[in-house]
Amino acid sequence: MNSLLDNLIEDSLFPYVRTNLYQYLEENWSLPEVQDIVSVLRTQYEEDLKNGIPNVPEILDGSKAESINSIVNNVLRQMDEDRKTAGLKQLQGKIYRSGFEDGQIQAHVFNDVPGALKRWDENSKKVYIYSSGSIDAQKLLFQYTIYGNLSNYITGYFDTTTGLKLDCKSYKIIAANIGEPPHNILFLTDSTKEADAANEAGLHVVLLMRPGNADTDIDFTKYNTATDFSDFK
Repeated sequence: MNSLLDNLIEDSLFPYVRTNLYQYLEENWSLPEVQDIVSVLRTQYEEDLKNGIPNVPEILDGSKAESINSIVNNVLRQMDEDRKTAGLKQLQGKIYRSGFEDGQIQAHVFNDVPGALKRWDENSKKVYIYSSGSIDAQKLLFQYTIYGNLSNYITGYFDTTTGLKLDCKSYKIIAANIGEPPHNILFLTDSTKEADAANEAGLHVVLLMRPGNADTDIDFTKYNTATDFSDFK
């Protein structure tokens, strides 16, 4: 999804979560959906211990304050390590929603994105998003952009509940879910490893060279590249 967003996740969303994590949990602790996420985080913590992951911050089952402090420590460590666990993504999505609805965050998409989405819609092209961020978070990003609500141009969303983005099976599942053979799908990404997985699944792949692209190990002989969406009709 970084091929659509202008460094929003690293520059705005992650810092917002870090700043507001404790307050969000403290204010919403009794909500059933928050307790469900806490259960997922505790389960992940237990799995991490079984898998021998070192120095995992313990998630306590004590007083409200003790539990929240331990969850904050655990979540911040996961963010530091750029993990993609289900509980982390669900909690981030809840905090994102709070920030978007309060007007404290807007999604900064690249300036060619609104026109491209409109053009593809007019040409009856369906657009799907596949991201490590939760589906709820993805929907928020396209609903609250600096160009207004762009969510009507998105046909569907996928996240890591479908599978990991570096696993070719994930792309086969997505193709089956949208009812298209893999060779009919164009996958745009800024990650060579994701491109490899999608290519192995039979999708057409183009690497997007956006400003600030962290993937510098690009094989220009293996995939076509583009700098924006202007070439895609």
